[in-house]
Amino acid sequence: MDLLRRLVQTSTVNPSLTPGAPGEAPAVAILESLLRDRAELHRLEATPGRPTLVAIRRGRGAGRSLLFNAHTDTVGVENMADPFSGRIAEGRLYGRGSYDMKAGLAAAVEAFLEASPLAGDLLLAAVADEEFASLGTEELLRHFRADACIVTEPTALDLCVAHKGFAWYEITVEGRAAHGSRPDLGIDANLLIAPVLEALGRIRFDTVHPLLGRGSLHISTIRGGTAWSTYADRCVIQVERRLVPGESPDESIFAAASPHAVRRVFHRPPFAANPETTFGRITFEALAAARGTPPGIAGQTPWFDAALLAEAGIETLIVGHGGGGAHAAEEWADLESVDKLKRTLVQIAKQWCNLPPLAERSSVR
Repeated sequence: MDLLRRLVQTSTVNPSLTPGAPGEAPAVAILESLLRDRAELHRLEATPGRPTLVAIRRGRGAGRSLLFNAHTDTVGVENMADPFSGRIAEGRLYGRGSYDMKAGLAAAVEAFLEASPLAGDLLLAAVADEEFASLGTEELLRHFRADACIVTEPTALDLCVAHKGFAWYEITVEGRAAHGSRPDLGIDANLLIAPVLEALGRIRFDTVHPLLGRGSLHISTIRGGTAWSTYADRCVIQVERRLVPGESPDESIFAAASPHAVRRVFHRPPFAANPETTFGRITFEALAAARGTPPGIAGQTPWFDAALLAEAGIETLIVGHGGGGAHAAEEWADLESVDKLKRTLVQIAKQWCNLPPLAERSSVR
């Protein structure tokens, strides 16, 4: 667990979330030092200071390619007493990023080094910016492909085959500024937003996913007005939808709720995979062997980079360690589960990469 502890003791807080934070470069430097003489390395850095590292162990040329994907960035450390301690106690390792998701990254690195020789290529991507805009995985997909991928986000050693997507919207209501004593001149945009909020609260979602349930909607922020004695000339609300597989981010859902301007700001798709494919069965059996019991087939509510990889045509599953405290004041990873995850990944690589090539092979640069 030396690699995991070193990664946790190294701050990689995402600077898009905490201005001035170091970002992913310190973790990439650690991995480059470890892998430099043991793999083919590619550093992707279209956004300066936000590197993604891709390592490749080339196969014998007669198998299937596999990618391990894990992000190096973390959220901030507000309200954490000792965020980079890497303290170990009672089988747990503590610190920011230990659970989300440096434990998954460390297990993937160790499995990447152990699972060889193979017929097919094995790739490892330590990606930037998953916690904000997924710059790293987007850049990765502009340069590399694989036949299949495991994203090592935490799943408590269950097999995750679905997660929610999300979409962010802004709804703007226009009023007219005037002195607070002149109701004959002023139009209060903050009052005009009230029926919109009530209508949004009445929206119901019909699509039900067996692992994720229904989609949802909430009001994230409300901004309106400039001073006590001034009618608000504008009120802007930010709305987040969480989408289950089968749902669209189409703005038409707001038609009955708001006659005002609706703008979609950002969207990430939901993710769904089939566990009954060859890759799914190999992954299930590898998890069962490491756990000593069959894994659950699970869905997760947060968004992961898995959706981007699947959208790009790479068969993708999510398999990770146990622990707790994602984005919380106390975060920890279960060390026994990290070791089991490493063994699972090694077995998946040996099984998948030694299968005959697919008819339409995914290219590796």
